[in-house]
Amino acid sequence: MSRENDDRRAKPHVTDPAGTGDYNAGISLLSYLLGGILVWSLVGWWLDNLLGTGWIALVGALVGAAGGLFLAHVHHLTRPKPQDPSRGPRGSDE
Repeated sequence: MSRENDDRRAKPHVTDPAGTGDYNAGISLLSYLLGGILVWSLVGWWLDNLLGTGWIALVGALVGAAGGLFLAHVHHLTRPKPQDPSRGPRGSDE
């Protein structure tokens, strides 16, 4: 049993190396987008109040959305999944 535990410690913890976790990837992408929009909208709102303008919050929301998409891309959440060549084209489950 100790050998099995040693094997687990030696390997890095990778739960889904093929990137097929659709639900988890979708939730992560959504959280990056919403988090970026929320944080940068609040920063823009604060700057709007400080400077007496009314457009910086909108720019902050756009910057937050772009930042969320960038982080999702860096974390490989927007990459298309590789297809298994042995299955053939989509929809042919014969």
